[in-house]
Amino acid sequence: MPTTHRSAQRITRRALGLLALSLAVLSPGLQAQDKTPLKIVVGFPPGGSADILARMVADALRDDFGTIVVDNKPGAGGRIALNAVKAAKPDGQTVIILPSGPMVLFPHVYKKLDYDAVKDFTPVSQIARFQFGVVSGPATNVKSVAEMVAKAKTEPGSASYGTPGAGTLPHFMGVLMEQSAGISLNHVPFQGGAPANNALLGGHIGYKFDVVSETAEMHRAGKVRIIAVTGSQRDPQVPEVPTLKESGINMDATAWFAMYGPAGLKGDALTRLEKAMMRIARDPAMKDKMLKLGYEPIGSSSNDLATAQKTDLARWEKPIKATGVQLD
Repeated sequence: MPTTHRSAQRITRRALGLLALSLAVLSPGLQAQDKTPLKIVVGFPPGGSADILARMVADALRDDFGTIVVDNKPGAGGRIALNAVKAAKPDGQTVIILPSGPMVLFPHVYKKLDYDAVKDFTPVSQIARFQFGVVSGPATNVKSVAEMVAKAKTEPGSASYGTPGAGTLPHFMGVLMEQSAGISLNHVPFQGGAPANNALLGGHIGYKFDVVSETAEMHRAGKVRIIAVTGSQRDPQVPEVPTLKESGINMDATAWFAMYGPAGLKGDALTRLEKAMMRIARDPAMKDKMLKLGYEPIGSSSNDLATAQKTDLARWEKPIKATGVQLD
């Protein structure tokens, strides 16, 4: 073989090798550019339950999206964040993670909402469900729902329960229990969960409706007693505590966290988000993290979230209207 031909072959092989090396170096960048960035809006301050869950989801979705930013927009019970997402383009790059209250309670509570919980947003996925505990404080020494009901009936007006404020989910959990058990409870609103906790521990109120994960440690320490949980099944954090139905009260009420996008989100952009959320809900590590926080992993489809929202909107209408609570 002539020397010039062998030289040409060597040059060609060297050029091909350099090209392959260049592609190998550049491919991560190319792959990253192919991934659509994602902004997850949270309507509550850093460190709260919604923020913690959103950051867990963000970490789990990093293989699906190039860049993920958690954007905290606290204020007005999540309404500021909802309006930011309402105004965003429906391109799959802006979503919100929030608890169910703003989507199923607020439409009944507020006289005027600056958003429509159904028309202005696209359901993506229900992330997790959680339930509440009926918590008895040291002032009552009540150890069961039967005792609570009997005491409320024999001593009308004596059964007071504290909440983080009027119009909150714990407020309406109490109202729903009043209706379900045929008793009268005295609602005492506080400016947040911590003051309500202090009042319970100090004996100033008798009861509290609270997320199980927020009260389980105090229950185990004997400072308060969770006498029932509000869902259809016992909570693994306090497996010894019966449900309200097991306690003779026909009540089943839970809350949930979900992901929504702006209205008009559809096609590949919606499918991509929906499938990613369904995938991470099945991931053993993610499931373990959620369970430790007291959340039941769901990872539903978009249609299933829409159905859950419709069901809970109807569920809460009667108890909320019964209170006459209307906020500006």
